[in-house]
Amino acid sequence: MHHPKRPRLKALIAPLSVAALLALAACSTQQDVQPTLRVTDEAKLGLSRPATQEVSEQLAPWWESFGDAQLSALVQQALSDNPSMQVAQTRWRRAQAAETFTRGSDLPQVQASAETDRQHFTANGIYPKPLGGSTRTIGTLQLEGSWELDLFGKQRAELDAAIGQNRAAQADVQAARLLLSSQVARSYAQLGRLQAQRLVAERNLAQRNEMLALIRQRVQAGLDTTVELKQGEGALPDVRNQIEALDEQIGLARHALAALTGQPPAALDGLSASIKALKVPAMPSSIPMDLLARRADVMAALWRAQAAGHQVDAARAMFYPNIDLVSYAGYNSIGLDQLLKPSSWQWGLMPAIHLPLFDGDRRRANLQGKVAEQDAALAGYNQAVLQAVQEVADQLHSAQSITRQQREQAEAQASAKASYQLAKQRYGAGLGTYLTVLSAESAVLQQRRLAVDLQARAADTQLALVRALGGSLSPAPVASAPPTSTTSTSTPTQAAQATSTPNNTPAQTGDRS
Repeated sequence: MHHPKRPRLKALIAPLSVAALLALAACSTQQDVQPTLRVTDEAKLGLSRPATQEVSEQLAPWWESFGDAQLSALVQQALSDNPSMQVAQTRWRRAQAAETFTRGSDLPQVQASAETDRQHFTANGIYPKPLGGSTRTIGTLQLEGSWELDLFGKQRAELDAAIGQNRAAQADVQAARLLLSSQVARSYAQLGRLQAQRLVAERNLAQRNEMLALIRQRVQAGLDTTVELKQGEGALPDVRNQIEALDEQIGLARHALAALTGQPPAALDGLSASIKALKVPAMPSSIPMDLLARRADVMAALWRAQAAGHQVDAARAMFYPNIDLVSYAGYNSIGLDQLLKPSSWQWGLMPAIHLPLFDGDRRRANLQGKVAEQDAALAGYNQAVLQAVQEVADQLHSAQSITRQQREQAEAQASAKASYQLAKQRYGAGLGTYLTVLSAESAVLQQRRLAVDLQARAADTQLALVRALGGSLSPAPVASAPPTSTTSTSTPTQAAQATSTPNNTPAQTGDRS
């Protein structure tokens, strides 16, 4: 018995078989395009692998642990008014929109259309009379739909890449918040250092005025000459010059803080900061390096590396056929009065398979470019991890060294102060020279300035360490192990759905054939 449908089935099997063979051949042409870089081994650096969940939208208020309400107010104002934060948040919104746009490409697309066309038909064309030679109005009212089947994971990979870029942009916002808050806190501490140095200079000026009064008494008593008087008078302009230089730096520091908080330069002209008011938290003896897992910039680099791997997946999927389903249903008629009649109903279904065979190596070049971007993202992640480890190690080392320096400096300052008091007493009794007093005084002033600098450095180092650890000194939660990729011999769809991690991104992501 003859079956009329079998020849049609055979006619479809042949081109599908050819398409499958061409797909396998195309897959084999891109096997040699592979990433060349691998991520840094976190275990060798004493790190655990960062968890790959989204970064929190809210930054922990780490600055409140320093116990300065004025500092907290400045940080909060900076986070709300600084233009750099607004730029970072705008980029995040753009990444969110890109993810939503990409997510929609994997879904069926439906649109409604209504068209009308006033047309004169030629009398010598394909349409016979009475249509030929007449002027008619043609109307169309229909729904149109299309759907690109994601059999080889291209759209899934593009969506995963968009999700990764969105999460990276969110991490960038958090990193910007941390950087800005630490800049405000460190600038505030710098202002406190300058104002403390000014207090030292003021004490120096008062001390030299007292010394000048003593010299004048000795000159009147005939115990000193005008040489010592001129030396005492000449010491005052030098100290006043130091005070003026410090006032200049204080003004610039206030302007910098005003810019960070989004205010006019003169808005903080009356601001005073005190290093002693900062309750610097105690430095722990050791800090687990896995705290770096919470650093937003490291997480952003991780998400970008993974997103680059998914973009490679999408580029590999372009070597496989595209299967589209297009359909329409509605009304079409010549004459609007006939448009909505049942006899004007029409519909169509148009499945299609597309496989570019010769494109001048454009797909291969696109894949090579995506692989290069993946290598660049991996290198960026490696650099972010190494820099984070160095920053933490540097701040810990400096903090320990500053503690020892402060201990030694306190002893040196006590000795210098005792020496100065003794030299001053001997000079007043006529048993010593003025040069001896000046030398002892210089040693005291140097130690006072050094004490202020060390105190400011201790606070600044603690602030820098908080930033290096992602905004906290408390232990990080245990990171869950991220999912691993499937084997590289999986089908393209399975490979696209596997989640890439930094360790397997170079070798496994996108290895589809």
